[in-house]
Amino acid sequence: MTLLFGLSLILAGIILIIVLTSWLKINAFLSLFLVSLLLAITVLPFPDVVPALKKGFGDTMASIGLIIIFGAVIGVTLDYTGATRSMANYILAKTGEANAPAAISITGFVTGLPIFCDSGFIVLSGLNRSMTARSNSNPVFMASVLACSLYSVHCLIPPHPGATAAAGIVGANIGQLVLAGIAVAIPVATAGYLWARFMTKRFPVKTNRNIDAESEESATSPLPSPGKSFLPILAPLLLITGKSLVGFFFPGISSIWINLVGFLGDPVIALLLGMFLSFMLLPGFSRKSINHILSVSIEKAGPIIIITAAGGIFGAIIKATGTGEQAGAFLSQTRLGLLIPFLLTFILKTAQGSSTVAIITAASIMAPMLDNMGFPGETGKMLVMLAMGAGSMMVSHANDSYFWVITNFSKIEADDTLKVYSTATIVMGVTGFAVVLVLSLLLM
Repeated sequence: MTLLFGLSLILAGIILIIVLTSWLKINAFLSLFLVSLLLAITVLPFPDVVPALKKGFGDTMASIGLIIIFGAVIGVTLDYTGATRSMANYILAKTGEANAPAAISITGFVTGLPIFCDSGFIVLSGLNRSMTARSNSNPVFMASVLACSLYSVHCLIPPHPGATAAAGIVGANIGQLVLAGIAVAIPVATAGYLWARFMTKRFPVKTNRNIDAESEESATSPLPSPGKSFLPILAPLLLITGKSLVGFFFPGISSIWINLVGFLGDPVIALLLGMFLSFMLLPGFSRKSINHILSVSIEKAGPIIIITAAGGIFGAIIKATGTGEQAGAFLSQTRLGLLIPFLLTFILKTAQGSSTVAIITAASIMAPMLDNMGFPGETGKMLVMLAMGAGSMMVSHANDSYFWVITNFSKIEADDTLKVYSTATIVMGVTGFAVVLVLSLLLM
C-alpha cells in the first residue's frame, strides 16, 4: 500500500467520523466502530478483521478501564458528600470575597483533577453563582474562569478519558504525564483567567438573574472538613509522583521499598486508594451509600470507557495499515515536530466538538509515527501527548456539549460564552503548546 493511498483512507475515515458524530449526531462509539470496521475490511484479509478489532478494543480497555472507573468514583463521591463545596469554601476563606474569581479558578483546577469538566462545572455551578452574587462579580467572567480551570486539566491530565486513552494508545508513562500535565495546565489555566478578565472588561457588571435555592441550602448543610475533602485527590497524586521520582533517581534499582513505592504509585492502585479515602467522607460509611456511589459512578464511567475503547479499535486498524510508519518517515524530514500532533488534534476538536474523540483519534494516527519523527522513549511520547492535549482545547464552541453546560448552568447568554470562553480556549491551546515547546527544548 502506498503512503498516499493509506493517508487517503485515514483521511476519509476521519471525515466520516466527523460526519457521523457531528452532523448526523450518531453515538461516538458506533461511529468509531463502524469506521474502523470499514477501514479494516478495506486493508486487511477477511480472517484478520475481527481479531484486529478485538485486539484494539481489549488492549485499550486493559490500559485505561480501571483508571477511569476509580477516577469517576472519586469524583462522584466528592460531589455527593459536598467535599467540592468544602474545598471551595476553604479556598474562598483564604483568598477573600474580593478575590472570588481567583478562588473559583483554584477550586476548579483542584477539584477538576479527578472530575470530568462537564460534571465538575455542574457540581460547582451553584456555588459559583452564589460567589458571583456575594462578590458582585461579572457572571460571565466567573463562569468563564471556572470553565477554563476545569478544562485545562481535563484536556491534559489522566484520569480524564481523552488523556488516559491516548496515553494507552501511544504507550506514554501515565505517572510522568500527570506531573508534566499539571506543570503545563497551571500556565494554561492562568492564560484563560487573564484572557477572560480582559474580555469581560467590555461587558457591564451584571446581576445574577437567579440564585439557585438548592445551592444556598446545600451550602449551609454540614460539610466534610477541608482536610478530608482534599485527601482523596492529593494522596493519589503524591503516590504517583513518588513512583516517578523513585524511577528517576534510582533507575534499575530493585529493593522491597522501591518495589512497594512502585506498586502504590501505579495509577490503578493510587486511584483505588484515593477511592477508599473518598469513602471516608460518606456519612456513616454504610454499605448502602457505598453501593449507591459505585452504581452511579459505573453508570457514568461505562459510556466513556466504551467510547475510548472504540477509539483504540480505530488506532489498531490504522496501525495495521502500516501507513503510520511510512508517514512518520516522511514527516520526520519536514522538521515540523510537535506542531503535527498539535494541529491534527486542533482540527479534529474544532470540527467535531469532543476533546476526547479528537485526542484519541489523533493518538491513533500518531502512535506508529513517533520513532521515525524523532520522539522515541517515554519523554518523547509525553511531549507528543501534551501537544495533543493542547490541541484538543481548541476551539470549544457550539458543537461542544461543554459549551452548553457552561451557558445553561451559569444562566448567561450563548453569545457571551462564545465571545469570552470560546476565545479563551484558543489562548489556552496556544499557551499550552508554547509551554510544551519550551519543555521539549529542556528535555530532548
